[in-house]
Amino acid sequence: MEYKLEKIYDINTENDPVRPELTEEFRTSPGREVFGLKDDNGELAAIICLAYTKMVPKTVQELDTFTHQFGDVAIPYTVWSHVKGAGKTIINRILEYARNSKNIKRVITLSPLTETAKRFHLKNGAKQLQVNEMTQNFEYNIENKMLEEQIEKIKEWFKLDI
Repeated sequence: MEYKLEKIYDINTENDPVRPELTEEFRTSPGREVFGLKDDNGELAAIICLAYTKMVPKTVQELDTFTHQFGDVAIPYTVWSHVKGAGKTIINRILEYARNSKNIKRVITLSPLTETAKRFHLKNGAKQLQVNEMTQNFEYNIENKMLEEQIEKIKEWFKLDI
């Protein structure tokens, strides 16, 4: 199945198994975005909500306070899927999006304090950053491997030792 990642503005927050109490207005206010993973028929396979901050939040209240239109830390704070495997796919697409962004420096989740969230993020390549009183944070590596390889080649060509 081929999927397309796109911003969405109309979502049913009641379907969110992680944070259904957060309103659509909260999710789409300045400094926040919602992305959908759509299949060939335009049906949503998965949804992810992001906030942009300059600091790592430990609570939803801090997420609200820290959200900044020009934040360079992308915070996925909820993800859910309607199709098996679509959760992993949407995370990978968001990581691609972050790698291609000139503004995003880090991708760090604000995840519930559950084993399911822990297994999901660790299985998908994140490292556990910290465990908080009611949440946990996982960081995904968004370094551009191709860029690093090109830099190494240039160093070799010009015999640079930097």
